[in-house]
Amino acid sequence: MDTVVKSMLDEDPEDEKKGLVIFGRDVSKIPCFRESFMYGIASGVGVGLISFLKTSKPLMSQHIGVGTFAISTLVTWSYCRYQWSKQKFDAQLLQEALKDKIRYEGSAVEKDLENKGVLKSV
Repeated sequence: MDTVVKSMLDEDPEDEKKGLVIFGRDVSKIPCFRESFMYGIASGVGVGLISFLKTSKPLMSQHIGVGTFAISTLVTWSYCRYQWSKQKFDAQLLQEALKDKIRYEGSAVEKDLENKGVLKSV
């Protein structure tokens, strides 16, 4: 199920858990936060270790690992937020279309729209 649909279906605000609060904002409620940081940490540690095993230079390996962490976190954050925004926009369009379908159902406006090809009968 899409993350946008899951967030729309969450109706129980009493079961809210306290998460990590940074600058007054609960980061557990930010979409894509956990996934992007987990990918960033894993890739940074992995590439840092591999570079240390290859070069045996700890300072350079640290720099490579931190750089990999930063780049992979930003890339996965950007991609995930783009997909999330796209899903949210599509869900809003679908919701508006369903409201219009319900509003015009059984009226003369619906027949006119079906004749023009705007509405499709199901």
